[in-house]
Amino acid sequence: MAKVQNNPSFSPARTTTQIVDMEHGRVPPQAVDLEEAVLGALLIDKNALNEVIDIISPDAFYKESHQEIFRSIKALFGDSKPIDMLTVANHLKEEAKLEIAGGDYYLAQLTQRVSSSAHIEFHSRIIVQKYIQRELVRVASEIIRDAFDDTTDVLELLDKAEARLFEITEGNIKKNYDSAESLIQQALQNIEDISRKQGLSGVPSGFTQIDKLTSGWQKSDLVILAARPGMGKTAFVLSMARNMAIDHQTPVAVFSLEMSSVQLITRLISSETGLSSEKLRKGSLEDFEWQQLHAKIKNLEKAPLFIDDTPALSIFDLRAKCRRLVSQHNVGVIIIDYLQLMTAGSDTKGGNREQEISTISRSLKSIAKELNVPVIALSQLSRAVETRGGSKRPLLSDLRESGAIEQDADIVSFIYRPEYYGLTEWDDEEHTPCDGQAEFILAKHRNGALDEVRLKFVGHLAKFTNLEEFSFAGGGDFLQSSMNNDDFNNNDDEFEHF
Repeated sequence: MAKVQNNPSFSPARTTTQIVDMEHGRVPPQAVDLEEAVLGALLIDKNALNEVIDIISPDAFYKESHQEIFRSIKALFGDSKPIDMLTVANHLKEEAKLEIAGGDYYLAQLTQRVSSSAHIEFHSRIIVQKYIQRELVRVASEIIRDAFDDTTDVLELLDKAEARLFEITEGNIKKNYDSAESLIQQALQNIEDISRKQGLSGVPSGFTQIDKLTSGWQKSDLVILAARPGMGKTAFVLSMARNMAIDHQTPVAVFSLEMSSVQLITRLISSETGLSSEKLRKGSLEDFEWQQLHAKIKNLEKAPLFIDDTPALSIFDLRAKCRRLVSQHNVGVIIIDYLQLMTAGSDTKGGNREQEISTISRSLKSIAKELNVPVIALSQLSRAVETRGGSKRPLLSDLRESGAIEQDADIVSFIYRPEYYGLTEWDDEEHTPCDGQAEFILAKHRNGALDEVRLKFVGHLAKFTNLEEFSFAGGGDFLQSSMNNDDFNNNDDEFEHF
């Protein structure tokens, strides 16, 4: 130890990223004896691999020879070939890895280490724990190295550090590529799962026709929902969040940059109980309405719904919050209300607003892909919609401040309510009435068809529902009375921030 310390060529900085700290004599966390026991058990028991195939990976082994032996065992297993000392040795020889693995003699020694595969799962988990410890040491060393570098952006370093730790948590360390064979197997499994779910491969929105069109919100997709103020963007995503969290028990995270969390939950209470937002805001409820309130909010109380109302949220903070929500609460959908109120933090480095929106849009797609969940972001439309003649139906070119939103999104959709512009009927051949109705327009769909879906909009409850749910006798009269233009116009202030 003294020789190391007195050596003039020794530099602590040069050894910062090394796992073995020679100055203090540290050795990486390891369990070589258990590695030998696990490999020996796999060589003598053909069924042992079934118990650990989903637990351990080749990289989890400390010794390189053990990594190569386990890779050969997995390769033989994938080809449905027998696994024993002779077949593994032959496979290693074909791959020119037998010498690295220690040769025939070492394989024979491994089979003598154990007499059975008992406790192989327990031993494998200890090996994985040691591997995680080694990875934590490696990541921590890299963070220390970068932290001492004065040219490093602190927020960028913090983001990278959290990403590395998240990778360790998710078990996705050093995932470089997948073979065509493994991907085909995953695809076939997905197709079988979809057939059992009656065509829904993603998270159901609760709106029948939209789910038929999209097959549910797909993992890793960025979904943009855009509309002019007052169209009902927030009302739509809240209705959807309610359907996903209560009806399908899918954990949902809502980031509200405009309204407070209490305001959002009050809207949900109104939607769930059938009591108007005005009554809830004033607290002017009759006795039977108080009973109705307490009876119908029980499902909402138990819903896996998480609301964050941090104002001017940056992409950096959003990514950190989303990682924690996915890791701790298994969140399956992320909703952001709305995109233009976010900031890009230090990522834009003095760029203009259009560049900042482009950075935000690109980052949202990155978050969706990293966490493997659909991200639904609301967006404003430009005023060009208002100046256009005709029905004022929104177009992709109306997306505000950046064409990058359209480019990055997997789905771009619009909410359109003709009655907002004083129209009384749809611009179709039948000129059907449009009172209390809205249209969900699918304008871009990277993996499917484009179409329009009509929905029922219940204004006094700030709620969207399936149109067919209100086809029963008498239901339309009630809703028409509550949705007439005079009532709606009198409550413009209440619905300004839809």
